[in-house]
Amino acid sequence: MRVLVVGSGGREHAIVRKAAASSLVDEVHAAPGNGGIARQARCHAVADSDIPGMLDLAGSISADLVAVGPEAPLVAGMVDALEAAGFKCFGPRADAALLEGSKGFAKEVMNAAGVPTAEFTSFIEYEAAMAHLATISFPTVIKADGLAAGKGVMVVGALEEAEAAIGKCFVDRAFGDAGLSVLVEECLVGHECSVLALCDGETILPLDPAQDYKRIFDGGKGPNTGGMGCYSPVPRVPPELVEEIIELVHRPTIEELKHRGIGFRGVLYAGLMLTGEGPKVLEFNTRFGDPEVQAIFPRLESDLVELMLATAEGSLGEHSLSWKDERSVSVIMASAGYPESSHKGDIISGLDADGQLEGLEVFHAGTAEKDGKFITNGGRVLAVSALAPTFREARDKAYAGVEKIRFDGMQYRRDIAEEAVEAEG
Repeated sequence: MRVLVVGSGGREHAIVRKAAASSLVDEVHAAPGNGGIARQARCHAVADSDIPGMLDLAGSISADLVAVGPEAPLVAGMVDALEAAGFKCFGPRADAALLEGSKGFAKEVMNAAGVPTAEFTSFIEYEAAMAHLATISFPTVIKADGLAAGKGVMVVGALEEAEAAIGKCFVDRAFGDAGLSVLVEECLVGHECSVLALCDGETILPLDPAQDYKRIFDGGKGPNTGGMGCYSPVPRVPPELVEEIIELVHRPTIEELKHRGIGFRGVLYAGLMLTGEGPKVLEFNTRFGDPEVQAIFPRLESDLVELMLATAEGSLGEHSLSWKDERSVSVIMASAGYPESSHKGDIISGLDADGQLEGLEVFHAGTAEKDGKFITNGGRVLAVSALAPTFREARDKAYAGVEKIRFDGMQYRRDIAEEAVEAEG
């Protein structure tokens, strides 16, 4: 079969690599792809926002399955258009993808379904939001309602910071239209984790949990990013807790959507805070997490394409997941200026001709190829992932790989998976 992967980041490279290894797949295509993806798939110069162009491409290559990676085309209705044209798709339609496209909608669904989440108030007017700040305690969380590439969540510790965050949304328009509606939310305390689950509308099949690192600097400091590293599994989230989370969060959400006439097929990603009162939802995503899958997929023994196809066809109940009994650590390498900006065109050294490192998996995100060399082409550039019997070995292995890579202005966190190593003893 022919698989088309829509997108150009590390998540899409991870999907492409699993697709290329599938016994079901003869050809892997990607649009638009990146420098690393081009080594395992045929890349096409079609933007992931170009729905008519993607329809034409899927038709021209006779795609048997289209996997839509990023959130924006899902919210824009790419799956709706592809399915209407007769293509099998992995990913939710626009009405279900609104769980990620609007944090306010997600809160409404959670409240109706009885899913535990932080208390919040939403605003569409700058003055009302600013007046509300005088009535609350700090720290608090300011969220742009719409899609903001993982950067629209701001944890603020004082009134002045909160006022600046509100201004960033309404006045500076830093997040475009995504910031014209804002949530002011209770700041939850505890341990974060991500639980992703495949859903075909009926069956829910959880992936092993992962721990992401959102802040740019060590120790959880600095602005939020799309994610600076990850590890999997999570020692504090054993299988029995995963099952509890599925029944507490995922299933009620899917059932509430169904009650509204919305079928969910794809990935339901719950970003969670494990509080003293139990798990509470921080946010929903409706696609594979990045960088979560760069840590999760290296451990997955099951055929991802078989699972994506079953999700699209509604036959997920016939399948189960198989995992390698190893630990995985993935470290993100970002370009100069990230997350506020990114630097493009810097030569990346230390990789082999295929953009890899021996004994490691290197997932390309913001890369391109020029004159036979890989160059930076975005904010998050690479994810270096390692497998090993223990977290300590996996972490040491990943950072040894990171140290071999060089590009001007590169930045990365040095504390990824520290707590997993400590928990393992």
